[in-house]
Amino acid sequence: MKFRYFFMLCAASMFTLSSCHNEAGSHNHGGAEEHEEHEHSGHEAHDHENEGHDHNHGEGKESGTDDIVLKPEVAARFGVATDTAAFGPFGQVVKAGGTVIAASEGSAVVSAPTSGIVRLASGINAGSNVRAGQTVASVRADGVSGGDANRAAKVELDAAKTELDRVEGLYADRLVTVSQLNAARAAYERAKAAYSAPAASGAATSPIAGVITALNVQTGQYVSTGEPIATVASSARLTLRADVPFKLYQQAAGATDARIVVPYSGMTYTLSQLDGRRTASADQSAAAAGGYVPVTFTLRNDGSLIPGSAVEVYLLSPDTRRCVTVPVSALTEQQGSFFVYEKLDEDCYRKIAVTTGASDGERVEITSGLHGGENIVSSGVTAVKLAGASGAVPAGHTHSH
Repeated sequence: MKFRYFFMLCAASMFTLSSCHNEAGSHNHGGAEEHEEHEHSGHEAHDHENEGHDHNHGEGKESGTDDIVLKPEVAARFGVATDTAAFGPFGQVVKAGGTVIAASEGSAVVSAPTSGIVRLASGINAGSNVRAGQTVASVRADGVSGGDANRAAKVELDAAKTELDRVEGLYADRLVTVSQLNAARAAYERAKAAYSAPAASGAATSPIAGVITALNVQTGQYVSTGEPIATVASSARLTLRADVPFKLYQQAAGATDARIVVPYSGMTYTLSQLDGRRTASADQSAAAAGGYVPVTFTLRNDGSLIPGSAVEVYLLSPDTRRCVTVPVSALTEQQGSFFVYEKLDEDCYRKIAVTTGASDGERVEITSGLHGGENIVSSGVTAVKLAGASGAVPAGHTHSH
């Protein structure tokens, strides 16, 4: 499929390449013999001015930025879209690694109701959403050495209840003493305490609604009564911890917002979109050991953030300077150098070498190569790149810039 994709673009580029040229370009139509027979007397003023095609290619740009031709219908097929290289305010940005953590008040443990062999319920995995009271696993003591202690406790309870009923009847007729009645009642209470109705069902249920952040056991594993089977975190409110390098903490101290990039989903959020707020001030003394200062935020979870997952965090300070920026998706890298593609007109593009600066996860600063206002390809960049790689010129044409 990759080769088919490349040759489609290559053919499209070759078919329309002659439509993209500038005032400095020269086009020789026909073979050499025709030019020998064709007199140019009276045609000294003959030229190709390319009406409606006045790009002034290469002006103020990097050298070697040849035009690329891509038919509009091909560009549309591969999702080519553009955005403006904007000149405007851009704040101080500090990039840090982050972790999504369940809020302490929104965490619960699913425990084994009895000792036995555990079997996880269908569809239960780390990251699964569960309701309050939903069965996460079942525990059975069948086949375990020593038998089912809870079943034995039920037998004892039934026997103690029968005995208590008998003694109470005799006591009504004054045929037993008070001490005998009290002994029967005590035996019944002990038997009742030893028996667990939830254990009889063997169902280990979630105390709260949320997301399973950890599974501590596997199907077929033996567990003891009360042993943790899973951890559930409420998905209503989460904590975001960003570990900022100590040397960058002063730059991050004034951050009023943050952009969160989730690698496993490709989604991007801002803290303000999730009703987030910064919590306690960072403890700089915590950086003594690891060299990082923790900066924490609380935020609302819209269901797409999984507690325990790693994310990229861009701490954003108020806009204090002005510069040229483009979408991060507009950049391509070749051998350590960065490039963008400028759309010149309906079917012509140009590759431009740029130097990058800071990024806020959504846009990136361009320190050289652009002046602002250029129409830059922001999606479908690969299609334009492949069209540029097919730089063959049809016979009888020259394409100089």
